[in-house]
Amino acid sequence: MRSIWVPTAAAALSMLIPIGSVARAEQGASAAPSSEELAKKLSNPISDLVSVPFQFNWDNGVGTEDDLRFILNVQPVVPFTLNENWNLIGRWIVPFVSQPELAPGSGTTFGTGDIVASGFFSPSNSSGGLTWGVGPVCSLPTTTDPLLGSGKWSAGPTAVALKQQGPWTYGGLVNHLVDVADTGDPERSDVNQSFLQPFLAFTTKQAVTYNVSSEATANWEASSGEEWTIPINVNVSKITKFGPFPLSLGGGAGYFIESPPGGPEWKLRFQATILLPRGP
Repeated sequence: MRSIWVPTAAAALSMLIPIGSVARAEQGASAAPSSEELAKKLSNPISDLVSVPFQFNWDNGVGTEDDLRFILNVQPVVPFTLNENWNLIGRWIVPFVSQPELAPGSGTTFGTGDIVASGFFSPSNSSGGLTWGVGPVCSLPTTTDPLLGSGKWSAGPTAVALKQQGPWTYGGLVNHLVDVADTGDPERSDVNQSFLQPFLAFTTKQAVTYNVSSEATANWEASSGEEWTIPINVNVSKITKFGPFPLSLGGGAGYFIESPPGGPEWKLRFQATILLPRGP
């Protein structure tokens, strides 16, 4: 596994660090934000940061034998300035999955999942601490194994809204995906899926952030009573340094209050995020 994931993660990082450097050069020099300011910006999914998160997830209680599933999500975020009033924030999720047997005879699987790409059009200046963004989201059938993805091209709308007031950040992100007609594997199930991510974060003067969130998904094509997967996650992170770059390190745990048969019961998470702040 390591032989595949490490080069892939390194390649993603090597591509995005120059992008972040160019973005900052285009914006001009400015005073570097404090660690506390960076921590608060990181709580905002559409802030003016180029960031490269590596999120390691261990989901427990998966499959026929209540086994362990491992997911590494590489989730780069790159903001672009469209004009003095609007930004475009590009967000990608590239999953690498090691999964146990989900049903008798299915076997264990390992590979990439479907890539999800989002674009948020967001005002450059927030009003009263309120920040929002809307745009398209799409899912690309890039999985290397049918058990790890939908086999369908899908797209839909996405939106995020949040407010930052003092040390507090609270808000939510939503999207909805449906398969694009006559694309992908015709023998696979249709895609009709919603994603809801409410979050609440508190950041201290020492740049420590305490976060409570959910990453709920609803598969509307599933059998009645098996549509929802709802974890409640609690995480703690701290800003430090990775060479010249700010680095956020964090970890936590989650409990699934709802999941379909064979779904996870609880999870552990570790995340490392390299930050590349931009100028105004």
